[in-house]
Amino acid sequence: MRGRSAGTLALIVASALAWAWPARCGAQSPSVPEPPPTLGQSPAAPPAAGQPAAELPSTVSPAIQRFLKQTGRDRLPARTPSPDRPAPAAMAPTAEPRPSIPPPNTVPRIARGVSSPVPAESPAGLRTGRAQEGRGVPRSSQPGTPGTRSPDIEGPRTPRRSSPLAVYPNVRPAPLEPTDLRFPINLATALRLADARPLIVAAAQASVWVAEADLTQARLLFVPMLNVAADYLRHDGGGPDFNKGIMTAPSVNFFYAGVGLWGFINSSDALFQPLVARQNLNARHWDVQASKNDAVLQTAEAYFRLHQYRGMYAGTLYCVEQGHVLIEKLAAMSRDLIPEFEVERARNFVADLEQRAVLARQQWRVNSANLTQLLRLDPRAVVAPLEPDHLQITLIEPGRTLDDLMPIAMTNRPEIASRRAMVEAATAAIRREKMRPVLPGIALNGYQSPGGMLIQAGIFGLGPNSSLSQWTGREDVSVQLVWQLENLGFGNLAMIKRQRGEQSRATVALFRAQDMVAADVMRAHARLQSAAVRVIQADRAMRTGIINLNGNYEGLGETSRFANVLHTISRPQEAVYSLQLLNRSFDEYFTTVAEYNIAQFDLYHALGYPAQDIAVRMPVGEVPPIELRRPRFLPPVGHGPPPATR
Repeated sequence: MRGRSAGTLALIVASALAWAWPARCGAQSPSVPEPPPTLGQSPAAPPAAGQPAAELPSTVSPAIQRFLKQTGRDRLPARTPSPDRPAPAAMAPTAEPRPSIPPPNTVPRIARGVSSPVPAESPAGLRTGRAQEGRGVPRSSQPGTPGTRSPDIEGPRTPRRSSPLAVYPNVRPAPLEPTDLRFPINLATALRLADARPLIVAAAQASVWVAEADLTQARLLFVPMLNVAADYLRHDGGGPDFNKGIMTAPSVNFFYAGVGLWGFINSSDALFQPLVARQNLNARHWDVQASKNDAVLQTAEAYFRLHQYRGMYAGTLYCVEQGHVLIEKLAAMSRDLIPEFEVERARNFVADLEQRAVLARQQWRVNSANLTQLLRLDPRAVVAPLEPDHLQITLIEPGRTLDDLMPIAMTNRPEIASRRAMVEAATAAIRREKMRPVLPGIALNGYQSPGGMLIQAGIFGLGPNSSLSQWTGREDVSVQLVWQLENLGFGNLAMIKRQRGEQSRATVALFRAQDMVAADVMRAHARLQSAAVRVIQADRAMRTGIINLNGNYEGLGETSRFANVLHTISRPQEAVYSLQLLNRSFDEYFTTVAEYNIAQFDLYHALGYPAQDIAVRMPVGEVPPIELRRPRFLPPVGHGPPPATR
């Protein structure tokens, strides 16, 4: 009896060991990890797609790695040690130099060589292992080098045995349909177009034209009106003779033609209204800068949403291909190992993946329309960004503190400067109303003022009845200084009170803008740091998802015997679930990378750095020429606001 129990126990232990350590498939060759390259040495070429590697490379940019290392978020939470196992000794943290902080009125250091660390054979692929090198970044510091791990991610660790499941996926570029009108563009070109083409910029520039006209008109308040006129008068019947005090009955007519200067010049308006108009013009200029900053942010968001959904489309298509491979594997297996409904389960999930691929392509085209609408390009085009979809751009280091960023935003934001200008305009308006009763008005016209003759110099003809027999030159000039009290002075007090209310309203708008800017910085900072952390998490999920899928697919081809029952190492539902996890990891990865890039531009916008710096002065890359013509059914795009028709 004991012998039978021992034999059964040995059989159970052997089956458990076979389940825990399955044999490597004979079709899979063992891999040997390559030694890490030294500083200044070029990394070796990676294995081709479908070949195993020591470990799938990280796709995290160096800027995110530095941030995670500085904040200590690169390590998983420590597990509580068991009572029978001593806790490992704590490692002393290494001191990192604090990043330099530019002064408030300077532009942040722009990583002109944006890292695109995922091995890519094409803009949407993850195939080859050589990372795209960024300008200004040493080749040895590029993430994603095969056979190496970035020391900034998890710190010192023991050498890891190569995984035979770390096989490079063959993710092909997201294809275009034959009916699609491809429109290639890169980020630098999109940002350059965002500096002038969006309609919000044109509308703000038109407001500047209006403010300039108001300023010109305010500067000319002291200039009187020039009149060119002719006057004819005929009188029949009696009339008084005031010299003799009698009634006369002559008929008389006269003619007067000439020119004259006429007007009532309010000295208070002439002195202070230009100051008010100047501040209004300054506010409109700041609004133009704010509109350009908004346009760049909107362009960046639309552009990276394009990358997000194009990458999701490519990843979903890859999962669809792997799903068909799974269906073929399951259909070819014996029904004694798996039932028929497992094949239908896989077909059902692949059909769902195909729907997701269609939706991802739809969102790609929708966001393409959003970008072409914003930049006023051909709306029929499907925008195809030239960069890879895993592009990670760092304009501002994620590790910067709020105490460093808030003063920069309060100094640079054009919205705050615009509101300050409006407060100054309201202050000048108060001074204008206070000085209105003190400064005299100047009335300038001709004879018989007020409401009399508008002609000051010209030819005068006079004669009895219907004759004009007497002609001579005539000149009539009347200049008056007038002090006025509106409604006995109470109206002036009301106007002063009104302008004080306008100043209070402008001050409230300034405070609201300052609170908005502070909240914008806080929101953008939170999004940026969260996205930076989630990028490495999504990268880890994508790499482990690939290994998980490869392991489950390999396990379907290996069997294990438990007692007299033969079964596969991996069950079909586990393979389907691993494919589902991989598809989710692709979606989350491209979504997180897009959110990181958008958060970078959001923080750049929140700090108030001029859009021209990143669009024109220091572009993030080359600006190749593109086709800007639009269909005939749309109006052409010019420079600045459209001209008036009349």
